[in-house]
Amino acid sequence: MTVITEADLIESVADALQFISYYHPMDYIRALGVAYEAEKSPAAKDAIAQILTNSRMCAEGHRPICQDTGIVTIFVKWGQDCRLDSTRSLQEVIDEGVRKAYLNPENKLRASILADPAFTRRNTKDNTPSVMHVEMVPGNTVSIDVAAKGGGSENKSKFKMMNPSDSIVDWVLEMIPQMGAGWCPPGMLGIGIGGTAEKSMILAKQSLMGAIDMAQLKERGPRNDIEALRIEIYDKVNALGIGAQGLGGLSTILDVKIFDWPTHAASKPVAMIPNCAATRHAHFVLDGSGPVYLEAPKLEEWPDVNWTPDKAAIRVDLDTLTPEVVQTWKHGDRLLLNGKMLTGRDAAHKRIADMLARGEELPVDFRGRVIYYVGPVDPVGDEVVGPAGPTTATRMDKFTRMMLDQGLLAMVGKAERGGDATKAIAEAKSAYLMAVGGAAYLVARAIKGSKVVGFEDLGMEAIYEFEVADFPVTVAVDSAGENVHQLAPLVWREKIAREGLLAPA
Repeated sequence: MTVITEADLIESVADALQFISYYHPMDYIRALGVAYEAEKSPAAKDAIAQILTNSRMCAEGHRPICQDTGIVTIFVKWGQDCRLDSTRSLQEVIDEGVRKAYLNPENKLRASILADPAFTRRNTKDNTPSVMHVEMVPGNTVSIDVAAKGGGSENKSKFKMMNPSDSIVDWVLEMIPQMGAGWCPPGMLGIGIGGTAEKSMILAKQSLMGAIDMAQLKERGPRNDIEALRIEIYDKVNALGIGAQGLGGLSTILDVKIFDWPTHAASKPVAMIPNCAATRHAHFVLDGSGPVYLEAPKLEEWPDVNWTPDKAAIRVDLDTLTPEVVQTWKHGDRLLLNGKMLTGRDAAHKRIADMLARGEELPVDFRGRVIYYVGPVDPVGDEVVGPAGPTTATRMDKFTRMMLDQGLLAMVGKAERGGDATKAIAEAKSAYLMAVGGAAYLVARAIKGSKVVGFEDLGMEAIYEFEVADFPVTVAVDSAGENVHQLAPLVWREKIAREGLLAPA
C-alpha cells in the first residue's frame, strides 16, 4: 500500500498554488499568441498585448497574474491502494496546503474567502477552505488537479434544467451576451451536460482542467457528437464579435470543453462556466516518494509581445481634472491617467451608503475625484502595491448615482456597465473608464504611491489613494452615455459576417 504523508500532500498543494499564481498554462499562452497575431480589432489587440505582457512579467517576477487570486478548487482521484498518513481529514490537510501557499511571505496571495456568506461575510484571512471533490479510483497513486478561480468569471456561471428537446447551442448563444465581459475574455468555456443539477456544474468546472486543443480538433475533424458540438459552439460564439475584454473582435473564446454524464429521461441539465484570461490550473500525481514540484516553463516560450502605451493615447492630469475635460472624452478613446486616484469596491461602497443614510461625514471628499474599483494584493519587497487589476464594475452599479452625487468625476473598472449606471453617468456628464482584466501586475507598475485614506479595517477593500503615472484605460462609457461594450461587438459581429472572418484555432 502506498503511504501519502500529510507533509508531502501539503507541500505539493502549496507549490502548485504558488506555481499557478504566476505561470499561465502554456497551452493558453500559445493559443492567446495565435489570437493576438490574427486579431483585426485594434482595441482587442491592445488588450491581448497587455495580457501577454503581464503574463511574462509575472512569470519573471513570480507575482500574481491577477489581483483576484481566486477560490481554490481541488479535484482528487484517490487510488484505493493509498493511505493518508494523518490524524486530520483530507479537507483539513489540503486546506493546510492552501493556507501555506496563500500566506507565503515571498509571494503572498490575496485572501478572498468569506465565512458566513449570507450575513457577516467575515474574511478567513488565509483563503481557506477550498472546494474539494474526491473520487476513489483503482490504483496506488493520488492524482490531483488544482485550480484558482477568480470571482469575476465564477460569477458568470450559468445553469439551466432544459427540456430534452431544447437546443444547447441556442442556450449558449443566448447566455454569452448576457455574461458581458466581467469574466475577462478571451478564455475558455466549460460545459457540463447531464447527471443532476449539481453534477452538471461539477462536470463543467472539471472540464476546464483540460488543455486547449481546438486547433488540433478542427484540423483533424470531430470524431463524435461532443467534439462536433465543441466546434459549433466555438465558431458561433466567436462570430458574436464580443472579443477581448468585450471591446469587439475575433477571439472571445479560445476553446470549448464539454463533459457529459447519463441523466434522467425527463431531464437535460446543462451548466456553463467560463475560465478567464487569468486561467489557473495544474495537475500532479503523488506516488508516496515525496512531494511534487512542478517544472517551470521556459520564458522563451512566451510570444514576443511587449505592450507599450498607444502613441495616440491622451494624457490626463487627475489632479487638475474638470468636468469640462471629462466631457471631451469619447467612447473608445485611450487615456493615460496621471496623478492621485482613489480606490473603492463592494464593501467600501456599502459602508459609504450606510454612512450617508445615517447623515455621517465620509472620511474622503469625492468631489472632483476619480475612483478605481480594485482590491490589490499586498506588496512584497520594494513594491508600492501588489498586482492591482480592476474588479468587475457592474457590482458597483447600484451605488453609481450615489457616488456621482458626491461629486465623483469618473470611475475605473473592468467590463461593462448596466443600463441604470450608464444612464446615471450620462445624466451627470461623467465617464466610466475600463482597465484590462488579466493585466494586474502590468497595471500595478503604473502605481507609484499608495496610502490608506479610509476604512482601513476593510483590508484590501479599504479606500486607498494611489499616485499613478501613465495608467492605461479606455473610455468605455462617455459623458453622452455612449457605451463601447454595446457598440463595438455589434460592429464586429457585422464585420465578421460580412467579411467571413473566423477566429483562429
